[in-house]
Amino acid sequence: MSKVGNLFGKLIFGNATLFRRYMNVYRPFLGAGIRVTRVSKDFHEADVQLRRVPGNGNAFGTHFGGSLYAMTDPIYVLMFVGILGDSYLIWDKSAKIDFIKPGRGTVTAKFRLSEADVLAAREATASGAKYLPVFTVEVVDASGTIVARVEKELYIRRKPVRGAVAKTH
Repeated sequence: MSKVGNLFGKLIFGNATLFRRYMNVYRPFLGAGIRVTRVSKDFHEADVQLRRVPGNGNAFGTHFGGSLYAMTDPIYVLMFVGILGDSYLIWDKSAKIDFIKPGRGTVTAKFRLSEADVLAAREATASGAKYLPVFTVEVVDASGTIVARVEKELYIRRKPVRGAVAKTH
């Protein structure tokens, strides 16, 4: 990554408020009516809303399934980046979405990472091994009814130390 990109990343992931503001002008979110409404200072919690706006619905007057998924897509990865920093590789490995009920109006997803989740990632990757945790988030409507359930499998691994010599036995 270039020095400018690295500096930008450190700035965004070093401040939850700047991260939230950046995500709210991120074109895929902005165009779909998606807003990050809250990010805790320690990146352990994030809340995301999807409003029903012209262009993000389907032929039946409900939320387009792609928008429901898009609101959940990068959040767990980005939370871990904010917590673990740039010495880790963190990617989405797989995802599954179950559409439970048609979504109308504003829907919300609340993402939560516990200290145990973070500790498990640190411990599992300490030797350089990959870690594949699975997290589930529910998208709910204004009455609290589940609209969709999204399961995300992440790929987390410590980046190799540059210049390190591989040990052979």
